Amino acid sequence: MNFQSFKALAINRKSVRKFTAQPVPMEMIESILTVARTAPSGGNLQPGKFKVMAGKPLQAFSDTLCAAIEDGLDITEQYTYFPDPMPRSMLRQQAETAASLFEAAGIDRKDTQARDDLFMQNYRFFDAPVGIVVTIDRRMGSGCYMDMGMTLQALLLAAQAAGLASCGIGALANYGPFIGECLGLEDDEIVVCGIALGYEESDAAINQFRTKRLLLKDYATFTGWRTP
Repeated sequence: MNFQSFKALAINRKSVRKFTAQPVPMEMIESILTVARTAPSGGNLQPGKFKVMAGKPLQAFSDTLCAAIEDGLDITEQYTYFPDPMPRSMLRQQAETAASLFEAAGIDRKDTQARDDLFMQNYRFFDAPVGIVVTIDRRMGSGCYMDMGMTLQALLLAAQAAGLASCGIGALANYGPFIGECLGLEDDEIVVCGIALGYEESDAAINQFRTKRLLLKDYATFTGWRTP
């Protein structure tokens, strides 16, 4: 693959929140995970495990989790995700992204019930045919989260190359201990995120949503080149 092909692959990948019912062969997921595992890691520790579900097991897990949340399950975060406190510039960026997502979904900003319903779709993996729960050993250092992030990006790009759509689901970490009990995770495993995989319903309005990216000048500086 040349650079232009890879550039197109990476740029065209997006978070998809509406999938078709078409099943995904297990062999395809196995290949994608095998590719993802080639990501580099410090000490070759290869942090991260993947609980992959489809069909009835995925439906049963989603039903159990959603029922518990609706019954008032407490949020229990096992690792920090956002800055605390969140800088004003990041709060504004987060709010703008959320507003654009609601607009793409046809949800009025004042319709709190519709907004809540959309958020709950995280816990149903957006009805994708494949749901993955990603975990990490709690004994790992902070750098291992960076290593696992490279693995996750490799996974998402491999899925894109295989013709699948995807969506990362950070919200799954809100209920890590409960999920651990549901799935029989090891005591040292904590839930990092979820991933929805499947075939995109390309006509769905919400799938037209694309997040804005920072301009190059906002996150990179260059030295050592001549300028005109």
